[in-house]
Amino acid sequence: MHSDYITDQNFADAIYTENDIKYKEYENCNFSNCDFRACSFIAVTFIDCNFVDCNFKGTKINHVSLRDVWFTKCDFTAVNFAMTDQILYEFHFKDTLLDYAQFYSLKLKKMQFINCSMVAVDFMESDLTEALFDNCNLRHAVFIGTTANKTDFTTSYDFTIDPEKNKLKRAIFSTQNLAGLLQKYDLVIK
Repeated sequence: MHSDYITDQNFADAIYTENDIKYKEYENCNFSNCDFRACSFIAVTFIDCNFVDCNFKGTKINHVSLRDVWFTKCDFTAVNFAMTDQILYEFHFKDTLLDYAQFYSLKLKKMQFINCSMVAVDFMESDLTEALFDNCNLRHAVFIGTTANKTDFTTSYDFTIDPEKNKLKRAIFSTQNLAGLLQKYDLVIK
């Protein structure tokens, strides 16, 4: 199927329907206050794109390529990222709601999560090497079989990570958030 190529465009206040973006490639585009909840993300590519105040809540994302993409103030509640294209991809989140999102078994090296709510996010079997979690709420986030070598958790909070079930070599934590690494031992830390 022939895909449409869209470049250097700004999209604002749009409500997308199921077939609006299937099989399309967007490069250097900006999306502001757009609603993608009804979209089918099938064979879609975004390169050097920015999304601000967009709603993806519960959206089905299948075979989407994200290359140098930033999501700011977006809602990704309950979105499963497991089917994103893993070849030449890079995407980041700032001031974004990611509660109940799934990143199961993804390679997320050097990914940035800045000021995000990430309650009950699934990072099981993911590679978060050198990722940054800056001021993120990681309450009930799942870290099992996760590689988080050199990952920066310094300013994030409310997480529980078992060092025996994850790879944390040279991961960075503050003294204030060390309790999240020791929770299974039922210690009282003051």
